[in-house]
Amino acid sequence: MQQGTINVQTENIFPIIKKFLYSDHEIFLRELIANAIDATQKMKTLNAVGEMKSNLEKLQVEVILDKAAGTLTVRDNGIGMTAEEVEKYINQIAFSGAEEFVNKYKDATDQIIGHFGLGFYSAFMVSKEVEIITRSQKPNSTAVHWRCDGSPNFTLEETNKKTKGTDIVMHIADDSLEFLEDDRIKGILNKYCKFMPVAIRYGDRTESIDDPKGEKDDKGEIKKVQVKVPNIINNTDPAWCKKPAELTDENYMEFYRELYPMTMEDPLFHIHLNVDYPFNLTGVLYFPKIKNNFEIQKNKINLYCNQVFITDNVENIVPEFLTLLHGVIDSPDIPLNVSRSYLQADSNVKKISGHITKKVADKLQSMFNTDREDFTSKWDDIRIFMEYGMLTEEKFFDKAEKFYMYKTTDDQYFTHEEFIEKIKETQKDKNDKIVVLYSNDAVEQHAFIESAKERGYEVVIMDTQLSSHLLTRLEGKHNGVQFVRVDADTIDKLIEKEDALPSKMTEDEQNELKPVLESVVEDGKFTVVFESMSEKDAPMVITENEFMRRMKEQQMAGGGGMQMFGQLPETYNLVVNSNHPVMAKILGEKDEEQRKSMAKQTADLALLSKGLLKGKDLTTFIKRSVDLIN
Repeated sequence: MQQGTINVQTENIFPIIKKFLYSDHEIFLRELIANAIDATQKMKTLNAVGEMKSNLEKLQVEVILDKAAGTLTVRDNGIGMTAEEVEKYINQIAFSGAEEFVNKYKDATDQIIGHFGLGFYSAFMVSKEVEIITRSQKPNSTAVHWRCDGSPNFTLEETNKKTKGTDIVMHIADDSLEFLEDDRIKGILNKYCKFMPVAIRYGDRTESIDDPKGEKDDKGEIKKVQVKVPNIINNTDPAWCKKPAELTDENYMEFYRELYPMTMEDPLFHIHLNVDYPFNLTGVLYFPKIKNNFEIQKNKINLYCNQVFITDNVENIVPEFLTLLHGVIDSPDIPLNVSRSYLQADSNVKKISGHITKKVADKLQSMFNTDREDFTSKWDDIRIFMEYGMLTEEKFFDKAEKFYMYKTTDDQYFTHEEFIEKIKETQKDKNDKIVVLYSNDAVEQHAFIESAKERGYEVVIMDTQLSSHLLTRLEGKHNGVQFVRVDADTIDKLIEKEDALPSKMTEDEQNELKPVLESVVEDGKFTVVFESMSEKDAPMVITENEFMRRMKEQQMAGGGGMQMFGQLPETYNLVVNSNHPVMAKILGEKDEEQRKSMAKQTADLALLSKGLLKGKDLTTFIKRSVDLIN
């Protein structure tokens, strides 16, 4: 029996491994299974180059839980190790067998996962003792048994092992007994190993099959018998590893349900990523129905490295707006065992991020070009995603603007270019500015929309959490275009023409009426202004300054640096139509109480149309209206 000291720089390496190597201790099982996968993949490689002949169909990894013995074992029937290899790869920490193997067989290697020598030592995060029982596939090899109790001291001796391959036996430490629980191990396997490329067995399961003897029941049908079969916990050939031509829409849908078994709603469509130059990247991304609430959608993209799960938190690894999508991204060019800060700075990650953004934009452009009717039918479900991307990624904005859709209040859809062409004559103001009228609530702003339509104007719906931000962004891109909400002012003020209507009310008459009107609305919240409007327009209208309101909306939706606008009190204009007969009637009323009552009723109608009449004021208004009818 050989005894020795592991070749490390400090005797404190094991406490460091236990505390700092990985932030989440459960990752040890992924690391050990990844190593076991490597051992089987090396068999495939050596078989392919003719250096070893073996039956590849029976390759598998097995996880064995023995709660009574306090052990958790990871077993493979892969390449195994000789005593010399154990000395080299295990006793010399940070010398990676996988790394050396990749360099030697780089032209034939198929999915060697590990590139770091510390993966095996993650076992010591949860173990008080670790054993390696291994027998090399090399002819006439002798099995060896390595044992270490977490100190730099180890023992290595010959042993008996009938099968070739490696067993890693972990004697679970007292502070890690959770890893002796069946449900805990199942959860880790489901999280990290669901799509690893070699079959992983965890115990057995019961399956119902036809009676091998052919015995029949009373109905003459072959009886069913219960048998135990190996419980294989992973899909070794998931959809993203196949070529798009090999898959149907139903295959993609089945894979989506496999990824998200608890999700009831089907995705709208998918994008299959399949790149081998200038980097390797595969994956399938799904567009969920996002609607107007995008915060709950995140952390649904699973990041893999050669089918080994890395993380589902891909923010700052892919552009933020892509975190609204669901699915899988897999790349061997993404390091497996490094920190997120490293990933964010990694050049390959940045290239991959840019490529995915381009593929998503190209897919949307293709859908728009190929079947515009189908594209518009999905618009309400993908619009918030589009706006998020346009606001956060300059390159995506440049592409997406070509197929971003304006939906009008008449349910018609136009691109920016098409819509500006449609309204450029009718909605151009006296300063040659093209004014795009929009509504964020077509029901609440119905009266304003109708007023705009009477003048032949078009109104678009901009009602998402990000609309205010996007409008500002579009205005910055197109100098000759201005977006104004349809209730921001009277319609003739929104799109000012040269030929303004004359006022029937003199300045003196306006000054006489103004204090009466100011007395019937909340002081400090409303500013009374007179406008020369059509007699067909309402006698009074409540408007809100476009700039101030938009700044407040942006602050509420997350516009950094705009907190001061969110804290400002709400202010409105009470716009008085100086040409409306009702205003002339109020002005002509000599009884002060009656004049004030008429003014109050008219102002309350304006407040009601804006949704600002509530509580006691609304109750009083209803009672007053009933009294007027009686």
